[in-house]
Amino acid sequence: MLTLMLLSSSYVYNSDYLSYCRGEILSFISNCPQMLFVPFAYPDHDSYTDKVRRTLGDHIAITGAHTLSAESDLSKFSVIFCGGGNTFLLLTALYDRKLLTPIRAAVMSGARYIGSSAGANIACPSIGTTNDMPIVYPPSFDALNLIPFNINPHYHETPPGSTHMGESRRDRIHEFIHHNHRTVVGMEEGAILLRHGDEIVLRGVRGAHIFSPGPTITERSVSPGDNLHFLVVPPADGEGQ
Repeated sequence: MLTLMLLSSSYVYNSDYLSYCRGEILSFISNCPQMLFVPFAYPDHDSYTDKVRRTLGDHIAITGAHTLSAESDLSKFSVIFCGGGNTFLLLTALYDRKLLTPIRAAVMSGARYIGSSAGANIACPSIGTTNDMPIVYPPSFDALNLIPFNINPHYHETPPGSTHMGESRRDRIHEFIHHNHRTVVGMEEGAILLRHGDEIVLRGVRGAHIFSPGPTITERSVSPGDNLHFLVVPPADGEGQ
């Protein structure tokens, strides 16, 4: 059974690293002995892994993926956590280290997956809805494909009266859907998607915005506690969402 926790962000305003969701994470990883932390979204892999150890290491043994040898067996890890940072950097490293397929296989075989920001982006079919600059170029934008929709983390609405002349986050998401015909979930900072098999709910401290393709793009806002089952199991013909 697929078991995923996808975080829009590692921080919310005026808080410490993972403090807003630490209780959720500890519940998610309960009775799990070993975690593989994937630190490749930032260049300093040792310090990033140490940061996660300081936050979660009292509850689970944590191994940095950068310390693994080639062809390492991931089956001993009951949790795989891909941290946030630059999505292009993360995905490029997973391709270069030949870890993308083994991570997907481990999660499909029962390992629990946590992804924060960039780590949530790579849970999608592609990284086409990341907010990051392409500072490196991965062999493909194809990602882990653990969910059938895309995520835009750190989503925010343009404030009323804004004088910014560039495209809004909503504009960019509409562009993606026009060319890819795939649902996008814009997750506000502090939002969490929790998936157990075919069940998926929104948790955390903030909401999300769902953009769905069709003859015209439809939008709906959802709040923590809402059941989002329809994102992974489309309704039968004639049934509503």
